[in-house]
Amino acid sequence: MSGPGEFGRLLGPTGPLARVIENFESRREQQLMADWVGETLASRGMLAIEAGTGTGKTFAYLVPALLSGRQVIISTGTRTLQDQLFNRDLPTVAKALGRPVRVALLKGRANYLCLHRLELADAMHELPGIHPPNARTMARIRRWSRDTSTGDLAEVKSLRDTDPVRAAVTSTRENCLGTTCPVYSRCHVVAARREAQAADIVVVNHHLLLADLALKDEGFGELLPGAEAVILDEAHQVPEIAAQFFGREFSARQATLFSRDAVAELSRLGLAGTAARERLVALDTAIGEAAATIAATRERIEWAELPESFLAALEQIREALTRAGQVISTEAAEDPALRNSVRRAAKLTDSLMEIVDSGADAGMRWVEVGKGGFTLALTPFEVATRFGELMRAQGGAWIFTSATLAVGDDFSHFLGRIGAPAANAVRIESPFDFESQALIYLPQGMPDPASRDYTGQVIAAALPLIAAAGGRSFLLFTSHRALGEAERLLDSMPGFRERFPMLVQGEAPRESLLRRFRELGNAVLLGTASFWEGVDVRGHALALVVIDKLPFAAPEDPLLKARLEGIRRRGGNPFQEFQLPQAVLALKQGFGRLIRDREDFGVVALCDPRLRSRGYGSLFMRSLPPAPVVTDCDEAASFLRRRLARAGVTVPAALEA
Repeated sequence: MSGPGEFGRLLGPTGPLARVIENFESRREQQLMADWVGETLASRGMLAIEAGTGTGKTFAYLVPALLSGRQVIISTGTRTLQDQLFNRDLPTVAKALGRPVRVALLKGRANYLCLHRLELADAMHELPGIHPPNARTMARIRRWSRDTSTGDLAEVKSLRDTDPVRAAVTSTRENCLGTTCPVYSRCHVVAARREAQAADIVVVNHHLLLADLALKDEGFGELLPGAEAVILDEAHQVPEIAAQFFGREFSARQATLFSRDAVAELSRLGLAGTAARERLVALDTAIGEAAATIAATRERIEWAELPESFLAALEQIREALTRAGQVISTEAAEDPALRNSVRRAAKLTDSLMEIVDSGADAGMRWVEVGKGGFTLALTPFEVATRFGELMRAQGGAWIFTSATLAVGDDFSHFLGRIGAPAANAVRIESPFDFESQALIYLPQGMPDPASRDYTGQVIAAALPLIAAAGGRSFLLFTSHRALGEAERLLDSMPGFRERFPMLVQGEAPRESLLRRFRELGNAVLLGTASFWEGVDVRGHALALVVIDKLPFAAPEDPLLKARLEGIRRRGGNPFQEFQLPQAVLALKQGFGRLIRDREDFGVVALCDPRLRSRGYGSLFMRSLPPAPVVTDCDEAASFLRRRLARAGVTVPAALEA
């Protein structure tokens, strides 16, 4: 496209958004993106569009979506962005366009109060690994339940995502009674879905969308049948999430929750003292014994490395599930809830045995060990073909957008992972002036990243820049081990914490750490993977991002092994086709933490010497924004001092001592 068209003009300096929205900024890049989205919606095509930071991609897809006349699903990576779209962005754009539109916000079941399970809550017994809900919190939920019209637990202030009350008062696809539920007519999930089916725009998240797509593969999809277009924001996350839904899982938690729910239903009918209860106790015991055999192992274990005692315990779980289902079916055959318990037992048994009995060609089998027990997983070697077939079978327009989809100008890696190699692809540069706002610093003399003192050298290279920036730094690491070592090194330096408040991932929730970082204005934050993306710090609180290594995924990870094995099986090159492009995209995400606004500035220090010593280093550098590159520490420090002074920020001389 040579220049802005119809939708672009709506986003122009004299368009309706500029007239209605205070401080609206007209951006050519945003207008260009809107025209691409509008054309794809009209042609029912498939498009991947990388829009650099600052493009304003949300408005760029909302304007054509609202004017398309089609039912559109907008899917996001986080519930936070979901809420922002529904509560702020969509109403703002609809008002500016003078286009009344029916909008629905739809979340997964775990976000909505289940009235039947609220009634059952008092009968739920405490089980190993499952913390009982707090009585005071339960009382708050009961009071709120009488007044809520949506049943969305987000309305309950200060209720954490990890609060045990959520599992007690929400349903899952497995324990939902459907139309046989005694309170089906008042079901909040059903009401939310009815509202979504009648809406013009439905805002969901990737987990819900992909779960529905996987269900559609089985003939049970609930969201997609009426949709004429799907727009996926933060689309770089989609391939990883898709793999979760096209595999198989069996978790100790699933089985334990089944046991708890079944006991509660039996208690409701006065049958808690029967043989069924004994079988459920046997199931709880078998789960505990299985967990004990691998409790001291690492987080993820490949199937071939599992101890025989664990495999034997899995057989005991299978037998306990089978017998529990048989006994429950004889207790009260006409009760809908108990009939559902029988189905759940059968489904859990099927999932367990499919994983245990699968052959080498089915995918990678592995076990994840955590505080709540364990999860067995069967991950397919490749899900792209299946994903692509489902999108094409659904029809309509599919639009994927993110700030990081292309490796250089090449979209083949992303398009291959979503099973759409022939889709249109376009890259729109950021409107920010990286040549004046940012500097890339490549420290000289760094040792091999595998060397024992590497993290110490990273800290040594970072210290002069941290001082020049007066704190205001993110130190991003590719491993928890390196983060821990960096924390110890900085703590051992006399006066460092006195000069610079230090915030470390794990000390508090991510959002709490970020809020504290912004408030302090001179902090140093140490983080790993969760701080490489989705983090937005605008203004002068952040002026330096230090990245220790190129973010190649850990080669021992079973999920990665499954994908690499799939590539080998079809004769491909795992490093060139997967590991390298994934690392490039991850580095782009990390770099993107620095410049979030036209007024932002700073230095990104990339410490890994492979950027210059390996042939693939040039691919990483070509994929980053066009900022000047320096190798002199004094030059980078001078840039920081000069830009901070120009912004009216004074760094006390004592901080540079």
